[in-house]
Amino acid sequence: MPATAVPLPSTCTPAPTAPSLVRVMMLGIAAGGLFSLTFILNRLMSMQGGHWAWSAALRYLDTAILLTAWLLVRRGPAFVSRVFALYRARPIVWLLAGGSGYGVTYSCFCYAAAHTPAWMLSTTWQLTILASPIVMLAFGARVPLRGVVSLAVIAAGVMIVNATRVQDGASMGQVVAGILPVIVAAFTYPLGNQMLSHARHDRNLPGGDILADPAVSVLLLTLGALPVFAAVVLGSAPPPPTAGQILDTALVALVAGCGGMTLFIYARNMSSDPMRIAAVDATQASEMFFALAGDTLFLGAPLPGAMAWTGIAAVLCGLIAFTVQGQAKQVLDTDATYPEP
Repeated sequence: MPATAVPLPSTCTPAPTAPSLVRVMMLGIAAGGLFSLTFILNRLMSMQGGHWAWSAALRYLDTAILLTAWLLVRRGPAFVSRVFALYRARPIVWLLAGGSGYGVTYSCFCYAAAHTPAWMLSTTWQLTILASPIVMLAFGARVPLRGVVSLAVIAAGVMIVNATRVQDGASMGQVVAGILPVIVAAFTYPLGNQMLSHARHDRNLPGGDILADPAVSVLLLTLGALPVFAAVVLGSAPPPPTAGQILDTALVALVAGCGGMTLFIYARNMSSDPMRIAAVDATQASEMFFALAGDTLFLGAPLPGAMAWTGIAAVLCGLIAFTVQGQAKQVLDTDATYPEP
């Protein structure tokens, strides 16, 4: 006679399981594909004479307009009023998080795009994979050391790729102008994201529950970044943007800003475990391959040589090893390692 099933009391309901590492990484790779358009179009605008300051400022102005319109249609005026109320509740938080994560980061991107090919810029950007755990440590998270070797391999690959520019005859000044801004951006981007994560877990933030919507997070960071872009335009005093640059920045804002960034934050918000957060950040290495395809197919860039492919292979191997180590940690330790806010 079969045993009668006894329902568990409500207090014994299992806690929701953390999302699988594969799932969050697949979402991150999809975001990387959308992000890659940024590198390609920024390089195109630079080649057509568009000033880097307008490429940065117009993209985020368009992003703010598009996201506000999207939230108005999807959630209604009352919800958008809550978003702006949340901004007014902690303006310093959003100015610092958005100013660093979007303002400084994207200004550095656009400046570097005038000095290096799109695929090489996206490869150099993978240094954020190293910067992200360092930033998380600064915020008090416990980051396992088992992925250090993998991260070092990725960094070595990035350096090899950039060394090929010198080998191909580029001046050292041009190489530095393409690398140094991206190194700065590699730290300011996870810095802004970590500020957002802490705001999202801050129980004392009035109305903070709406940060569960990734579009809200992107809009608040974008609003916080606009003063930085205004300062960049005023400081550089560029000539007026061309019609082509206005169109291209709008396309970047729609695809990368609204689509890619929202998807990326959604994937990042699915877990508070530093290893999985760092793994999502690591998926942005996929931008390198998307940008390489776009650079060669649409901008006429030559295919990388043997030395550059060696660097690309090192980045890929490091990413795979990092993923495997993350899977092992997920099996052995599924507890969140962020301190309680």
